[in-house]
Amino acid sequence: MASTATRNGREISVEKEISRGIVAIYKEYLGRGPTTARTSITPHASVTTLEDSLTKAEGTLVAEGQEETVREIRRKFQSAMRADITALVEGVTGRKTCAFLSDHDTEPDVAIEAVVFEPEHRD
Repeated sequence: MASTATRNGREISVEKEISRGIVAIYKEYLGRGPTTARTSITPHASVTTLEDSLTKAEGTLVAEGQEETVREIRRKFQSAMRADITALVEGVTGRKTCAFLSDHDTEPDVAIEAVVFEPEHRD
């Protein structure tokens, strides 16, 4: 797996490219992206932690004690974003994926997007 990707003719880390891509996907689906995104890659998975991604409406619901409603809505969006996130990770890393796990905690406002790679076969 490559450790860098090319963006606008410049080399950047694969982790940064995945983080930026997931922020863009969040913006597309939710109207805004998180303020912080960090990706870690192991031989087995790509894991992205996202902070401060609640929309104003979701923040209002959380303030009114409706955390579970927000989590339920987010699960639906996470399901909708699945194909885009896995395609992003596969495209940047060059690895096929076999699983996608996603969750969001409203307090603190932290989400996680984990994509598990198919095992690499070594001869």
